[in-house]
Amino acid sequence: MSSSRLDLAPVGSSADSDVLPHVYDQLAQDRRRNGIAWWPLGASYLADPYPDLRRLREIAPCLRCSLTGGVLVTRYQDVERILRDYEAFALGTRQRRERGGQSMVGSDPPEHTRLRRFARRAFTPGAMAQMEDYTRTAAHKLLDRVADQDVFDWMSVLAEPLPVLVIGRMVGLREDDMGLYKQWERRRYQPAGYIRRMGWLREPTHSKEDLRHWLRTKVLFSRCIVRLVEERRSEPQDDVVSRLVEADSQGDWLTHREAESLLHIVLGFGSGATRDIIGTGLLALLHHPEHMRLLRERPELLADAVEELLRYDAPVQVIRRIAVHGHQVAGTPVAAESQVSLLLGAANRDPEQFERPDDLDFARADKRHLAFGRGVHHCMFARLAKIAARVAFEVLLERFADVELAGSPPPAFARRVSVRQLMHLHIRVRRRWPVAPPATAPRSGESADRRRTVISPRVKPR
Repeated sequence: MSSSRLDLAPVGSSADSDVLPHVYDQLAQDRRRNGIAWWPLGASYLADPYPDLRRLREIAPCLRCSLTGGVLVTRYQDVERILRDYEAFALGTRQRRERGGQSMVGSDPPEHTRLRRFARRAFTPGAMAQMEDYTRTAAHKLLDRVADQDVFDWMSVLAEPLPVLVIGRMVGLREDDMGLYKQWERRRYQPAGYIRRMGWLREPTHSKEDLRHWLRTKVLFSRCIVRLVEERRSEPQDDVVSRLVEADSQGDWLTHREAESLLHIVLGFGSGATRDIIGTGLLALLHHPEHMRLLRERPELLADAVEELLRYDAPVQVIRRIAVHGHQVAGTPVAAESQVSLLLGAANRDPEQFERPDDLDFARADKRHLAFGRGVHHCMFARLAKIAARVAFEVLLERFADVELAGSPPPAFARRVSVRQLMHLHIRVRRRWPVAPPATAPRSGESADRRRTVISPRVKPR
């Protein structure tokens, strides 16, 4: 990695003019102490974080970080252990743990176990698998809209709307509520976010009208969720929301607020993770055209390809935990109540866990990546995201004989810390005439290895 990646631009530079002065002091302190400064909002890091993540992991698997006030953990075995140990590394601070809450993503067992029990009963693997045919039909319809275009933005045309359509259909949103869901999902990260709460950047330049529009959308969509919960409580149907709000075998019910919170989680986190793997997955394939050619020739490898793409460029990059007590992580003392940032992108490229971790290898036997976490907080919508990604790539390869980067504008990532979110990915396509018949792809979870499929010769990245 070139040293230029670690250079800190002066405050007021065109690259990072909105960075607060004290942040530069913190970065300089970390560079003096660690030999590297972790700045996840820099342009070069957003474009490709993996050289810096490799360097962080090589310096030490657990490093103090002035930006977060805690430590960064980069080694696979440490990250996995912390993800599994919710008693030692909790989701929230002591005050938050004592106060409790009604959000599944903001609580640990036993509260989390109770909420997740309801969610798992509603969003079963079978229910998610049943959405595959609808997902394929929806993907074709979305691409039909650009049938006369040779260049289009993959994110706005398919990666963003497809998860919204699939999850909205699964939840049972009315047709007239889908537009509101799309607006809410598109805008929910704009007015506020983690980087603003951490005080790393100056206030984002949003007009008062933008903020009012976002708040209005948020209120209207929340009312939509409230109405959906109330309707299913009074008139249950054979759908996931009805199963979510009905009493369980122990006679326990979700409160209105708990049910509404779970639906917000499903509609937000489920669509976000799916969007990001469809975006970053295609970008990785475009950077490795020989791998895309392999999938054209061997569509039965798509399920394994999605697993490898998740490892290669994980949609979720950072998960945070709070140390309940003082600990030692990889020999580094971690104080009680301090923040522990788990860098999943670094862990998924750890050479101690994965052979040739920087290679994209669809024949990789070890599929135990951490893209969707581990332990009690493992993402329960991982299966749906994998199905949607596999179908999206399958439809893309069916319809187009060639796909390549359009060149201009270049791919653009959102300035976010925790996720790899592509904002734009313009591609140039050449259609098949006529459109090829649907490729035969394995169902989600079906492995090429289990069918004893061997890729020979192994395709190497450029």
